[in-house]
Amino acid sequence: MQKTIFEITKMDCPSEENLIRMKLEEISSIANLDFDIPNRKLTVFHHGAMEQIEQFIIELNLGGQKISTEQTDQITFKENANQKKLLWAVLLINFAFFLIEMTTGIISKSMGLVADSLDMLADSFVYGISLLAVGGTIIKKKRIARLAGYFQITLAILGFLEVIRRFLGNAKLPDFSTMIIVSFFALLANGICLYILQKSKSKEEVHMKASMIFTSNDIIINLGVIIAAILVNALNSNKPDLIIGIIVFVLVIQGAIRILKLGK
Repeated sequence: MQKTIFEITKMDCPSEENLIRMKLEEISSIANLDFDIPNRKLTVFHHGAMEQIEQFIIELNLGGQKISTEQTDQITFKENANQKKLLWAVLLINFAFFLIEMTTGIISKSMGLVADSLDMLADSFVYGISLLAVGGTIIKKKRIARLAGYFQITLAILGFLEVIRRFLGNAKLPDFSTMIIVSFFALLANGICLYILQKSKSKEEVHMKASMIFTSNDIIINLGVIIAAILVNALNSNKPDLIIGIIVFVLVIQGAIRILKLGK
C-alpha cells in the first residue's frame, strides 16, 4: 500500500472535497481518501502507480499538486455510517438558503444576494449529485453532473446580464438591511454545514473546528455581501452590490465548470 499526499490550494470547504471524491471514485486502485480541509491536504491510500490519480486531481483545477509518496502498513480505515445522513442535512440547509437568498434578493433588488444564492445552489448540486446517484452507474452520475453544470452556468449568465442592465440603467438601491440580515444567517448556515461534516470525521479539537469554519470560501462571500451592503448605505450607490454580484457570479461559473468536468 502507498500513501500519497497532495496539497489542494483551492479546497476551501466540503463541497470541494465531494467534487474530488466523485472524480476519483472510478479509480479502483484507491483504498481510501483522507481529507484535511483546514490545511488543504489530501492523503490518498492506493495500490500501484498514482499517475492517473494525480492527473484527475489536476483536471479539477483546484490547485492540486503532489507533495510526497511513501509506503505504508495501514490497511484498515474508519468508515462513517452516518455520512449519507450528514450529506442530506447539508444539502437541505444549502438548498433552503438558496431559496431564501434568491427570494429576498429579488425582493430587495440585491444582486449580491441573488449571486450568493447561486453559490448555495452550487453546493447543493455537489451534495445532490453524490446522493441521487448512490448505487447508480458512473454514467448516470456523469449525466446528472452535466445537467447541473449547464443549469448553473445558465443562471450565472442571466445574472451577469441583469448586472449589466443595472450598471447601464438607473436601478433602485437594494435594501441594505435585508442584505446584512440574510447574509448573516447564510454565514451561520455555512458554518453549521462545515461543523456537521467535519464533526463526522471525529476532529473534535476546538481550534481545528474554528479553522475549518473560517477557511471556507463560502463564508468569505457572505462577509463580502455584508460589506457591500454597508457600502451601499454609506455611498448611497448600488455599485458595491453589483460588484460583489459580479465576483460571486464568476465563482459560481468556476464551480459549474468543475461540476462539468465530473461529467466527462
